[in-house]
Amino acid sequence: MTDPAMPDERGARPPERLQRELAQAQADLAQQLVEASAGQGAVRVVMSGTQECHRVVIDPELLSQGDAARLQDLVLLAVNQAIKDSQLLAARRLSPLAGDLDQPE
Repeated sequence: MTDPAMPDERGARPPERLQRELAQAQADLAQQLVEASAGQGAVRVVMSGTQECHRVVIDPELLSQGDAARLQDLVLLAVNQAIKDSQLLAARRLSPLAGDLDQPE
């Protein structure tokens, strides 16, 4: 009799175990944060590994300059970088699990 929690002869994990590991990975990603900045730190964006924005910080000095176009550009840059960093974090966390999804039945 084989242990249902152990990988089979192909090295695949049983579906129930894979589902638990995937759920745990997603929960972990929701707690992990990345921070991206633009304008030498004038705009900072903090995002989770599940691509939820947690915080946007804008240096008051940047606001006092009254340059809305520059502010918009910096926010856009910081948000896009935070998304990329968050996606990379998720890919690194989930890639070990993805190998089991490619296993034939």
